[in-house]
Amino acid sequence: MSANQQTGQTRRTESRDPATRRTTRIMAVKPGPATRPITLPGAAQSRSNYAAKRVLRRLIQGDAPPTAPMSLVERLAGSPYANPTIRVDAVEDSARKTLDFALELAESLFRYGAGALEVETSVIAVTASFGLRNVDVDINNQSVTINYAGPYITPITVLRVVRSWSDNYAALADLHRLVSDIIVGDLDRETAAIRMDQITSRHKPFPRWAVRLAAGGFTTMLVLTMGGGLVAALLSFVTTALVTVVEQRLGSWRIPEFFSRAAASALIAGLAQVAWVSHVPVTQGVVIAGGLVLLLPTMRLVSATQDAVNGFPVSAAGRYLSAMLVFAAIAAGIAVSLVVGVNLGVPRLDINVMIASTFPWPVILVLSVLSAVFIAITLQTRPDLLLPTAAVTGVAYVVMMGAGWTGLGARLAPAAASVFIGMAARVVALRMHAPSSVIAIPSIMFMFPGMSIFQAVYGIAIEGSNLAAGATALFNALTVILALAAGVVLGDNLARPFAKGPGERRRRNRRR
Repeated sequence: MSANQQTGQTRRTESRDPATRRTTRIMAVKPGPATRPITLPGAAQSRSNYAAKRVLRRLIQGDAPPTAPMSLVERLAGSPYANPTIRVDAVEDSARKTLDFALELAESLFRYGAGALEVETSVIAVTASFGLRNVDVDINNQSVTINYAGPYITPITVLRVVRSWSDNYAALADLHRLVSDIIVGDLDRETAAIRMDQITSRHKPFPRWAVRLAAGGFTTMLVLTMGGGLVAALLSFVTTALVTVVEQRLGSWRIPEFFSRAAASALIAGLAQVAWVSHVPVTQGVVIAGGLVLLLPTMRLVSATQDAVNGFPVSAAGRYLSAMLVFAAIAAGIAVSLVVGVNLGVPRLDINVMIASTFPWPVILVLSVLSAVFIAITLQTRPDLLLPTAAVTGVAYVVMMGAGWTGLGARLAPAAASVFIGMAARVVALRMHAPSSVIAIPSIMFMFPGMSIFQAVYGIAIEGSNLAAGATALFNALTVILALAAGVVLGDNLARPFAKGPGERRRRNRRR
C-alpha cells in the first residue's frame, strides 16, 4: 500500500528551515482529482498566528488604553529632581512618617516663596525616594494635599494650609539642597527630618540692620541710574530705611499687607514732597520711583507666571490676585499722599519731563550689579550666591544694551534680557545647589519701570482730565512687568536641556 493511499494515518515532516528546526504533525489526507496536500513550514505558521493575535488585540483594547495609570515620577522629567534613587525596601508601616515629612517640606517651601511646580516635584521626588509609589499631590494656592493609597492598605490623606510668608532665600536654597541629597540616596528619612528642622529654625544670614542698609542701598543705586543725583540718592536711602522700619512695625501688629504697603508708598511720596517744599534740590518723581521698585511684588509675579505656564491655574490666579492687590495698595498710597500734598499747597509736577542719567554705561552697569547684590541681601539669600547673582545681572545688562542697539526697542530689550536671566539663573543655580528663583529675582529688579508707574498714578490722581492717558500708562507699565516675569519663566524652560540635576549627573557618572 502506497503512502498516498493511507487514510487516517499520520506522518512526521521536518521543516527544512535551519533556523527553526521544528517538527510539525500534518494529517495525510487522500487527495482527490483536483486537490493537493498543503503543508506550511513551522516558522511561517508561527508568524501567521502572531499577526492574527496582534490584530485581534488591537481590535479589542486599542493602542493606548484610556484608563492606564501614569507614573507620577514622570512629572520629574525636566525638573532638577529627575531620575531619583528609589528605595525598594521601604516599609509600608512608615508611610505616615514619610507623608508627614513631605508635608512639612512642602509647607516650608511655600513659606519661603517656592512656586507650585517646585513644591510638587519636591514632594514627588522625596516620597518616591523613600519608597512610596502610589502618591498623589494636589496644590491649591495656599494648601497642599498628599494622598497615599498603597496596595491592600487603608488610604492616607494629609493636608496643610500655609498662612505665613517670609523672605528667606537662604532657607529656600538649603531645602533645595536637602531634596537633592535625598534623591541621590545620601540621606535616610530620620536624618533628613533632623536636617530640615535645623534649616527652618536657623537664623537668617543677615541681621535686620544689614537688611535695612541693603534696602536703602538698592533704592540709592536705582535713583542714580535714573539720573536723580547724589542728593536724591541720599534722600532715597533715608526714606527707604524709614519705610522698612514702618513696615516691620505694622507687620508685628498683624496689619494686613494691603494697608502696610499703602502706608509705605504714602510715606515715600510724602517725604519726597516735604523735601521739595523744603527747597532740597531733588526730583520728586525719581525719589518716589526708586522706592516703588522695592515695594513691587516681584517674586509673587514670577511665581504666578510660572504656575500659570506649568498648569496650576488656581495657584496662579491666587498669586496674581494678591499681586494686583499690592499694586492697588501702592497706587492708593501714592495717590492719597499726592492729593494731600496738592491740597496743602505743594506745587504740581511736570510728569512729562524725562530725566536721563549722566553716567556712562559702564558706571550704570556697576550700579545695576550693586542693586542686585543689595536686593539679594534684602531677600536673605546665601552669601555664596551673591557673586553669581552679580555676574548674571552684569551680563544681563550687557544683553539688554546689545538688544537695544540692534533696534529691539525699549520694551523688547528688557524682555530679551529677562529671557537670558531665566536661562542663566537655572544653569548657575543648579550648580550652586539652589533653585533658579534665588538668582533670577534679584537680577531682574533693575529693569522694573518704577518711573512709569509713578507717572501713571500721578496722572490718575492729580490730573483728572487726563484719566484715560494715566490708566493707559499704568496698563503699559503692568504689561512690561508681566513681560519681564514671563521672560524669566521662558528662559528657565529653555535652559532645561542644558541644566542637569543631581540625579541625572550621578546617572551620567555611573555610565562613565
